[in-house]
Amino acid sequence: MKTGLKGINRVSVAATVTLTAGAVLAGSAFASTAQAAAPPTPTIAAKGGFVMNSGTAKTLYGKAADTRRSTGSTTKIMTAKVVLAQKNLNLDSKVTVQKAYSDYIVKNTASSARLIVGDKVTVRQLLYGLMLPSGCDAAYALADKFGSGSTRAARVKSFIGKMNASAKSLGLKNTHFDSFDGIGSGSNYSTPRDLTKIAGSAMKNSTFRAIVKTKSTKQKVTTKSGGYRYMSWSNTNPLLGSYSGAIGVKTGSGPSAKYCLVFAATRNGKTLIGTVLTSTSATTRTADAKKLLDYAFKK
Repeated sequence: MKTGLKGINRVSVAATVTLTAGAVLAGSAFASTAQAAAPPTPTIAAKGGFVMNSGTAKTLYGKAADTRRSTGSTTKIMTAKVVLAQKNLNLDSKVTVQKAYSDYIVKNTASSARLIVGDKVTVRQLLYGLMLPSGCDAAYALADKFGSGSTRAARVKSFIGKMNASAKSLGLKNTHFDSFDGIGSGSNYSTPRDLTKIAGSAMKNSTFRAIVKTKSTKQKVTTKSGGYRYMSWSNTNPLLGSYSGAIGVKTGSGPSAKYCLVFAATRNGKTLIGTVLTSTSATTRTADAKKLLDYAFKK
């Protein structure tokens, strides 16, 4: 009996060793398969790109992620963020459209929300006009409204100061604003990483999230004579409606910025935020963003 038990134990040990070795080999095979299945790093036309997991802040992709570049109208993400951070903000307070805003559009051949002088529009409506059609007139109106000072120039300067203070508070070392809309004088810049962080911070605000995921809107505004008119705005972000799970954020373009896009999408509870800067065309910036999102969702 004693000898028999020893024999059984030896068989059991041998079987265990065999099973363990098999499990190790199988585990190695699975690991190799998983490693082999890792998605190939995409090639993008943009000179700079970055993607992170919004929930964990983990970097999922980077290309010249910390190189300073002109940002075009993606600057307006910070414009909106500064407005929404104001204490005791009343989104329904009204702002009268000034001639200076429309003159600015004409002078700079800038993108416009087509605001009409004398109309009274709410702060909320200005934010839609800022983020959907990328209205530089709406940006000017918001800077004029929320800056401090006795003159329009002083208020605008003050507002841009708030934009830079906000960037500093986020710990950004490679971002500087010299305009409220991206039409700067040469020192308006950021990086793919920094812009993504700005967008990630802005997306924590429910009003911002609601605006940037809106494909189009029709807003009733009060005219100078006390009547009303409807303003219709469509979002310049082509990812909305064309990419499953897209929830924002903002396009940008300009002579030095070329074509930019800050983007965000959510799938299966995972939210990604990213940026491409200095892409070659409106079509390629969208293709770049889709490539990066596809890649990052697989990681």
